[in-house]
Amino acid sequence: MNDSPPGSAPASSASPSAYASRPWLGLLNDIQRGPVDPPASVVHVFGRALATAPERTALAYFDGSLTYRETDSLSDSVAGHLAARGIGRGDRVALMLQNTPHFVLALLGAWKAGAVVVPVNPMYTAGEVGHVFADAGVSALVCSDRAWEKYLRGAAAGTSVTTVLTTCERDLQTRDDSRVLGFERLPRPEDTEDLLAVARAGDRAPEGRTPGPDDIALISYTSGTSGTPKGATNTHFNIAYNAERQRTGAGIAEGACYYALAPLFHITGMVCQLVACLANAGTLALTYRFEAGTVLDAFAEHRPAYTVGPSTAFMALAAHPDATRDHFSSFQMISSGGAPLPPALVEKFRAGFGPYLHNGYGLTECTAPCASVPPGREAPVDPVSGTLAVGAPGPDTVVRIVDDHGQDVPIGEQGEIAVSGPQVVPGYWRRPEATAEGFPGGELRTGDIGFMDRAGWLYVVDRKKDMINASGFKVWPREVEDVLYGHPAVREVAVVGVPDEYRGETVKAYVSLRGEEPVDAAELTAYCKERLAAYKYPRQIEILPELPKTTSGKILRRELRSLK
Repeated sequence: MNDSPPGSAPASSASPSAYASRPWLGLLNDIQRGPVDPPASVVHVFGRALATAPERTALAYFDGSLTYRETDSLSDSVAGHLAARGIGRGDRVALMLQNTPHFVLALLGAWKAGAVVVPVNPMYTAGEVGHVFADAGVSALVCSDRAWEKYLRGAAAGTSVTTVLTTCERDLQTRDDSRVLGFERLPRPEDTEDLLAVARAGDRAPEGRTPGPDDIALISYTSGTSGTPKGATNTHFNIAYNAERQRTGAGIAEGACYYALAPLFHITGMVCQLVACLANAGTLALTYRFEAGTVLDAFAEHRPAYTVGPSTAFMALAAHPDATRDHFSSFQMISSGGAPLPPALVEKFRAGFGPYLHNGYGLTECTAPCASVPPGREAPVDPVSGTLAVGAPGPDTVVRIVDDHGQDVPIGEQGEIAVSGPQVVPGYWRRPEATAEGFPGGELRTGDIGFMDRAGWLYVVDRKKDMINASGFKVWPREVEDVLYGHPAVREVAVVGVPDEYRGETVKAYVSLRGEEPVDAAELTAYCKERLAAYKYPRQIEILPELPKTTSGKILRRELRSLK
């Protein structure tokens, strides 16, 4: 592969340094260092798997399954239907579904129609969804019938959404596992069309719509460096490249089963599970959403070779009373990402169940991983901070540690992590100023503080931003503060992230009250819970007489973080 593949970000113009020499190459084997030649788009990735094994199971969902041939036909029909409804090249189609075959059929169908997919977290509230619809200019929506009836109909009102496909996630299987599928079927909403009926109609995908490497595949919303969520524009090349690196680097046997532990609407699940599985012509096992007992049953039934998820998921699996070593005996590799991975968990998990948890690091803006622990190696622990290394960058990636002026700091010193390479997105959707700030010279400034050792291991020790990372989900304090400020009893509020044994970090709010009416922490928590996604509302609220401030009146978050 040449030095500047299609869709890649330009390398930094900084003078040669220890980072430019890529010391991490010594941590990679010959295959991991070698060039890759990914297909032109994710549609081409799927097409290659279809040609390789058309009758192989592509998607397994409890006791249901779809072959690659069936998945191709069904997604073709979705594409044809979207095209007939006026969805053209570059139009935005929002997907708001859990880990089900319906998500994959809609995803491939939208891409085959030439559309850009906007994955939306199903935990978003109406206000959060409304921002995404308006900002992305969404024309079509695919969601569950329950979500549409409950609040998405209202969220879509007055937006550019003109086509809505709904579905019931209890379809395409017959077990109806009550642990995760314990909801009733609803009559199909009369103002929507049924996704599966559309998929089974036998329509053909439109011709001439197949995307190319530089076409945007996803607009993935992330809070980034400000409180307003921004859409990272992941191109087809960004995704296909990282998935191909996953396929070749992990050494998973062709046709193996991948288990979708991370949500597919999240960039990690999208790239490291779904598209990496397609790149390997494998079978993707799906079980709607995370529930430890359901996941263990799927491990026993499908015998997956690979999965990836946040450390909190592995904590829950390890704590389940039914978990045994046999549940994990089929895995060739397990990865962890999205939330800090404590070294103690790695050792506890290996001692109890066998597999070593391979750490990884990435952001939405670099299309999931930009560093990971190579198979066959174990991440070292920094003896000073006790931090577990997140991995080594890939051979086409340059990771620098820089100061506030963008200049390299010496190896071993802390600074902001900056990334350039084929997986880095071109920028943010319709945000030229944010793009210029976040990607100077095409290099991603992550806002994370870390350092690199002389062997090339990367460590993440803190965050430059105030972003809170709760179980791998990013929470911007100002968004929570704005909600609390809407309560009539709240005078001042500051939100910070505090350590949490299960989530890694959780949301805590410090509040001072107006005094006109009594209110307690439980009432404020309930107020937030009604207005924010489940991972965003504060799990802890402390009421103080006054919040600490600078002489200019700015609230001092650093002092609040130090409170015990």
